[in-house]
Amino acid sequence: MNKSIKVVGLEKSYRQLQVLKGVDFEVEQGSVFALLGSNGAGKTTIVKILTTLLNQDGGTAAVNGFDVATKPDYVRQSISLTGQFAAVDEILTGRENLIMIARLRHEKHPRQVADDLLERFTLTAAADRKVSTYSGGMRRRLDLAMSLVGKPQIIFLDEPTTGLDPEARMDVWKMVKELADGGTTVFLTTQYLEEAEQLADQIAILHEGKIIASGTLEELKKRFPPAKVEYIEKQPTLEEIFLAIIGKKEGK
Repeated sequence: MNKSIKVVGLEKSYRQLQVLKGVDFEVEQGSVFALLGSNGAGKTTIVKILTTLLNQDGGTAAVNGFDVATKPDYVRQSISLTGQFAAVDEILTGRENLIMIARLRHEKHPRQVADDLLERFTLTAAADRKVSTYSGGMRRRLDLAMSLVGKPQIIFLDEPTTGLDPEARMDVWKMVKELADGGTTVFLTTQYLEEAEQLADQIAILHEGKIIASGTLEELKKRFPPAKVEYIEKQPTLEEIFLAIIGKKEGK
């Protein structure tokens, strides 16, 4: 299978603090890749480097076959980024937001693009309301819809469900699965380990500047101590696996 993202020896420092200390991983085309890590682990730094918003200090990174340092324009043409907070214009309506992005992306039929995405993300009824009247879940759906204008091959979701209620979070999960099913590569960072457990084909754990474990959920489970057998066999959750791998215990 082709690689949508390939990272080798990635390094980044902020003054005297080295955040990334030689990060290596690959992302398969059309898969959901989840990057896990504690606050300050460097997840957002990696996303910024891969989306050409930040230059690395060392190592290489290629997105859709293009080096992020030497061919950033080509990288930007094939990606979309959704950050932790919805990047929508609250003065405009939902439809106007989408039309604006479609025009910036030089789409031939911006209104049709907007209508199609409004229907896909169940926003048609609210299309002509100002975004300032939208709920948090609706804003996130609109933000994701705007990210899909131009049909990017790779979409980066940096903690996309932060602050959402459980129902809105489930809506985002459904959309992420649909994106991957349609052949889009999804690079996901999240604080919610259940989110990675539900969505990811591959999971990588970033700790103290390095990837210390990676693989499918089943592969990571094999690194966890054997399940305790009482009345039934207890399977470890991804949260338990994560804490065990980085050397922490729950409650500490």
